[in-house]
Amino acid sequence: MNKKPVFMVILTTILISFAQVLYKFGTAKLSFSIEGLILNYFLIGGLVLYGIGAAILIIALKNDNLSTLYPIIATGYVWVLILSNYFFHEELNYLKWLGVITIVVGIGFIGWGSKTEQYAGAVE
Repeated sequence: MNKKPVFMVILTTILISFAQVLYKFGTAKLSFSIEGLILNYFLIGGLVLYGIGAAILIIALKNDNLSTLYPIIATGYVWVLILSNYFFHEELNYLKWLGVITIVVGIGFIGWGSKTEQYAGAVE
């Protein structure tokens, strides 16, 4: 597995997670009018981060397997959990931490499975 695409997808998840935080901030000033949407800098910032994240993800997918990289997107749940606690003081209880552990272990299994497939393909 190439490390650069993995790093790029992790960067994508961080950018998209910050975009979610900006969206949440933007809801405080949400107005469903053209002017209200255009002047909501939090929403605009979130959209920009999403766009940058999408561009980085597309480049990463060009250089590695979708089935290997896409599960890393699930780390976005972890980043959002941490950012929500920091910015909005949302509670981090044991069930949320259990979910984080499950996500990380699941991504590890998928990565391990991808390595196994790589080696199996090399033997044939």
